[in-house]
Amino acid sequence: MTASTDPEPPAAPGPAGPAGLLDGVRVLDLTNVLAGPFAGYQLALMGADVVKVEMPGSGDLARRLGADPGLNADLLGASFLAQNAAKRSLTLDLKAERGREVLARLVSGADVLLENFRPGVLARLGFGPDRLRELNPRLVYCAVSGFGQTGPLRDRPAYDQIIQGLSGMMATTGTPETAPLRAGYPIADTLGGLAAAFAVCAALVRRERTGEGGQVDVSMLETAVTAMGWAVSNHLIAGTAPTPMGNENATAAPSGTFSTGAGDLNIAANKQEQFAVLCREVGRPELVDDPRFADREDRKAHRAALRAELEAGLAARSALEWEERLSAAGVPAARVLGVPDVLELDQIAERGLVHDLGFPGGRDRPLRVLGSGVRVDGRAAGPGTPPPLLGEHTREILAELGFTGDDIDSLHEDGVV
Repeated sequence: MTASTDPEPPAAPGPAGPAGLLDGVRVLDLTNVLAGPFAGYQLALMGADVVKVEMPGSGDLARRLGADPGLNADLLGASFLAQNAAKRSLTLDLKAERGREVLARLVSGADVLLENFRPGVLARLGFGPDRLRELNPRLVYCAVSGFGQTGPLRDRPAYDQIIQGLSGMMATTGTPETAPLRAGYPIADTLGGLAAAFAVCAALVRRERTGEGGQVDVSMLETAVTAMGWAVSNHLIAGTAPTPMGNENATAAPSGTFSTGAGDLNIAANKQEQFAVLCREVGRPELVDDPRFADREDRKAHRAALRAELEAGLAARSALEWEERLSAAGVPAARVLGVPDVLELDQIAERGLVHDLGFPGGRDRPLRVLGSGVRVDGRAAGPGTPPPLLGEHTREILAELGFTGDDIDSLHEDGVV
């Protein structure tokens, strides 16, 4: 009897939780607001033990940010809840001598230190790169800042809006009439956080090979510029500066947002064969032979006329109908959705992106947060525990460091933790 050569069926997805790729890695998260905490959250989703070090009494500024004033007042703002699940919170006053002694012990046993103070702040507290290396030669030290640790702008404060404007993002967003226009979400912060998490993981891989840690210097400005794709490369390589084009794609046509019989539809028929299929599907096959639209450059030169011709055909059906019909025919197309609608897509549900957690403090209300956009071994990577209350794990973490109950009580009495 011959053994079957059929491949084994894939394992059924298990319950979502941290991916486990970073099991055993301890991260000290000294960050605030968004870029740094987002980086720490990505590491937590991959399985790292992320210890969030916060100022006693106030904590991360994001605890007071979000659309629900009641949660802000309780130091559980939506901005904090969104990116701090699966972390533990330790309160620690780094301006106090005993607080710095605790941090030194934390650093000695950590794998990663993540901070987004202004350059030089941690060094002034006594924890510059040389001191960190002395405490723990295997430590990966990651500093996230608006402009990086060097250069003439290094000391400037920066938030997402500042980086969007300075990077060129705003100048290339919108139409000639509306630009410069800010993206409606904190893209510069998010990109900086992703870059930091990626670099930390790469440094950990090198450490496994060499036994040595390292320093990672993440500039939000530079990360934003590197994410702009053709808007930067066309200038660097072809000498052409980008201009705001609204929803049009400078590299191809028809590629943009189109009106339909009901709703807006994004179409990206970037290949010649896709253009031909699109024309056929909308009932305008003659457009393929129109000399104005013969090839990519012709279509780009006459994009306004092409839009008018296609929208006349698209008016026959709704955006949803066209999305299904064009996608089935091999033409990239999809509706323009709002956030509530995209979160209800079957695709999002099937992939397990949204995770339901218990609310911090045991409150009787739902908490839904996003996990990672990356699945590991066929499973969604999501948080296993809810975001922490301020200082929720202080005693637990200090005990792990070897502090006695009396030591911890004394630190509390002195306001250090």
